[in-house]
Amino acid sequence: MRENDMLEKDEIFSKVLRAGRRTYFFDVRATKADDYYITITESKKFTEEDGSFHFKKHKIYLYKEDFTAFAEILAEMTSYVLNNKGEEVISERHQKDFKKEYSSEATEEIKNAEKSFTDIDFDDI
Repeated sequence: MRENDMLEKDEIFSKVLRAGRRTYFFDVRATKADDYYITITESKKFTEEDGSFHFKKHKIYLYKEDFTAFAEILAEMTSYVLNNKGEEVISERHQKDFKKEYSSEATEEIKNAEKSFTDIDFDDI
């Protein structure tokens, strides 16, 4: 079997969910026995200080014998979260007016750093 034929056989059906720095890939794949299973891949982009980036990927293999239990537990878990916390995202990262609150110790460190700063006017040089 040619490599292209194998790739086409392996990639049966795919969907992509982009979610910020994360991307989720849902793929239906074929086993050697030509049965189907699902892979769910989370790909997360990390940017380095020099501007370069890399991706970390995590993959879940889900086989037909586990579909029903997996779907039931996923539905139960998502319902629990939505019923207890609602659909509104309350993460500080998602709040438009979020202002980071510092502990009193961190605030003191900031004040000390400001005191040690020397304000130089160009006329002084």
